[in-house]
Amino acid sequence: MRIEDDIKIDFKDVLIRPKRSEAASRSNVVIEKEYTFLNSQNTWKGVPIIAANMDTTGTIAMSNALAQHGCSTCLHKHYPIETLVDFFNREKNPQADRSFFTIGLKSDDFEKLQMVASKVGEVQNICIDVANGYTQYFVDHCKKVREKFPKSNIMVGNVCTPEMVQELLISGSADIVKIGIGPGSVCTTRIVAGVGFPQLSAVIECADAAHGLRGHVCADGGCTQPGDVSKAFGGGADFVMLGGMFSGHDECEGDWEYEVSHDGDSWKTVQQVAEEELRSQYKYVNRKTLLFYGMSSKPANEKYSGGLSGYKAPEGRVVRVPYRGSVLQEGGVVQRILGGIKSACAYVGANSLKDLPKCTTFVRCQRTHNDVFERFDIG
Repeated sequence: MRIEDDIKIDFKDVLIRPKRSEAASRSNVVIEKEYTFLNSQNTWKGVPIIAANMDTTGTIAMSNALAQHGCSTCLHKHYPIETLVDFFNREKNPQADRSFFTIGLKSDDFEKLQMVASKVGEVQNICIDVANGYTQYFVDHCKKVREKFPKSNIMVGNVCTPEMVQELLISGSADIVKIGIGPGSVCTTRIVAGVGFPQLSAVIECADAAHGLRGHVCADGGCTQPGDVSKAFGGGADFVMLGGMFSGHDECEGDWEYEVSHDGDSWKTVQQVAEEELRSQYKYVNRKTLLFYGMSSKPANEKYSGGLSGYKAPEGRVVRVPYRGSVLQEGGVVQRILGGIKSACAYVGANSLKDLPKCTTFVRCQRTHNDVFERFDIG
């Protein structure tokens, strides 16, 4: 046993220090980035925000919406083959190149990927997603996928330390490594297993290791506000993946809950997809919420794996997220995130998102913002 006693930081521990800027307006800031990937050697261009491959947020509707702003989506891995074949057919859907095909370690996932590819050609973007990216088996699995799909952009994870980033880029032949063990809003790995690493320090250290090899990293988890996204990019992240911030929107799939009543006095909670049908049955329908849960939670295991194995503990929580409208609505989450990035760049004199890391100085603090009216916020 040993102890590392140097300071590690999370998004809540720092602010970005402003600097003199000659930029005329934040509207002039360029937030598109262009990358050439290490192993696929493909060039990618777009806004490097990715919706997480959770079954609520990693949806086709989310992909179609985010693609309008040049952002990407990791589709969840539970769509049927026919749906995936239709979606990844580039002739039918030009937006397919903005999405990742997600697989795990199971042979069924790999077979599904190969079956879809046999019908539509090599899939442009692949995400190999596991909770623990530290096993040799995972590295070997990534290498096997690369051998079968040499021209695909392959993102793998999750890990949170530089040496494993290097291992996955070199031995695993990955292009992008996902960074984050336990920082997600509905992940309880740090509580259950006691394992993890403060997310912003993980991003900073892992990005440095990846960039030395001409590889890339995706900060996955821990962002709760638009400013956290800017901090992740300022810390060197090439991509930022978001789950909780995209939850509760029209583009999500899953179980929506409603509070309903016949008389306005006695209420009950029901689950139903068709809100119109509910309104025909009840006089009062309130509080539309989405059940949002981690993909290692008990409900996710019951839904997709027949329950928890005897050796497993659930590592995710279940929450109710209030309905938030469309991700594309005026003043909505996409506008706030992209506008926040532009604002951060303008504050530090970065003309583009590409310049943000070299213009960023983090200031450690005990309180990042005034929250006196936070619980009264209506807008």
